[in-house]
Amino acid sequence: MSTESREHKTRSRANPGGVSSEAIAQDLGGGEVRPFKDRKPPWFKVTSPGGPNYMAVRREIKGAGLHTVCEEANCPNIGECWERGTATFMILGDTCTRRCGFCNVKTGKPTFNDPLEGAKVAMQVKKLGLRHAVVTSVDRDDLPDYGAGAFVRTIRAINQQAPGCRVEVLTPDFRGQEMPLAKVIDAGPDVFNHNVEVVPRLYPYARRGSTFARSCRVLRNAKLMGGERVATKSGLMVGLGETQQELVETFGILREHLVQVLTIGQYLRPTRNHLPVVRYWHPSEFAELERIAYAMGFESVAAGPLVRSSYHADEHVPERLAARA
Repeated sequence: MSTESREHKTRSRANPGGVSSEAIAQDLGGGEVRPFKDRKPPWFKVTSPGGPNYMAVRREIKGAGLHTVCEEANCPNIGECWERGTATFMILGDTCTRRCGFCNVKTGKPTFNDPLEGAKVAMQVKKLGLRHAVVTSVDRDDLPDYGAGAFVRTIRAINQQAPGCRVEVLTPDFRGQEMPLAKVIDAGPDVFNHNVEVVPRLYPYARRGSTFARSCRVLRNAKLMGGERVATKSGLMVGLGETQQELVETFGILREHLVQVLTIGQYLRPTRNHLPVVRYWHPSEFAELERIAYAMGFESVAAGPLVRSSYHADEHVPERLAARA
């Protein structure tokens, strides 16, 4: 095929492989998508951030030159969480090597490398007096260990500087490699979180560069490596055209892969360049999903329109782990 006749394939998050949002909606949900400027249901109303604790946390994090997924992903709960004095630290910079259709974190070629970042995060954890710290990162497929070493340094620094604080890590899939994962588990996190994000059918659109089977394998291996000292956790979004049956089937697969804690929240479209919302799930539907998940054996479940992976993470640790800590 000549260069002139080769079809151009856009890298837009909303139009993967050059497929239009309308075509995606037909494939995903079999119907129309919600307009980008669509008025959201009343249960999405939140207080604008700006309280004294919020401003103090913001100054501390900015002053230390750190990143948070709260800001980078435009989390709707940032005002509430920062006002409570909690934040989810994002290590390894603010540029991701992948381009997921739902995520607002910028993508490109990362250059960030701060060997002292783990110590800086630990200092902030201690300064804020956190009892439960969440540490996540962008995908760093450009690094030989996919960023595992930075997680190790951060976990160990927090354990040393704030020994009374539980550490939860929300990691990438490390391309399915076991050695980086083993290093992270060996560092001693209390909770290992890796989000599958969407039901398997939606992976080609929402999580290009990842596979559902690989993510499940990461979760299972983390539990087998960590045993009783590590709780495993994963999260799902709704609103991209999935059905309740698909969600329940996904719950079952996660339980088969030894996941103990589950979060379920509504997808909200960050910009026009991201995947469209097919529909908004009602709070009563989230309550039903939570009931089903508990009946399937999950030890802790958080489901709601504004629930995110690390939202009130300290409240969703299995009781036996919380008691031990």
